[in-house]
Amino acid sequence: MSTIQMKEGLTVHAKVIVYWATTAIITLELLAGGLSDLVHGGTMLVAGEPVADVITRLGYPLYLLTIIGVWKLLAVITLLVPRFPRLKEWAYAGEIIVMTGAAASNAFSGEDTSMVIMPLIFVVLALISWALRPQSRALGVFFPARS
Repeated sequence: MSTIQMKEGLTVHAKVIVYWATTAIITLELLAGGLSDLVHGGTMLVAGEPVADVITRLGYPLYLLTIIGVWKLLAVITLLVPRFPRLKEWAYAGEIIVMTGAAASNAFSGEDTSMVIMPLIFVVLALISWALRPQSRALGVFFPARS
């Protein structure tokens, strides 16, 4: 095995590891967030301020938690099962929309900087997961090979 082939193999292996690591973090966040939203639990899985208090302080109706909670749980399933690339695109888009919305809502309402930065970190992780997903989980090639 030549050095170039070994480096390519390591690059592919690293890509798979980073993809699954970021996907695991995103799906765990979606799972915890979805369950917390549905039961109006704490903002940090079992602790923290109740999400009902947060959402009403931000000016949103409580029923939004149920809607978002259901969609987050569906996104978890979609991101983890094989195939269904179009649904995966929507799951990633939904995560990015929810997290950028959370960051913007927190910023405009005067929340702490950490409440703005944390959702943006999840946006970056979702983008990394999306960009590194295997071909079987993608609608098309994001970075086409050069001839």
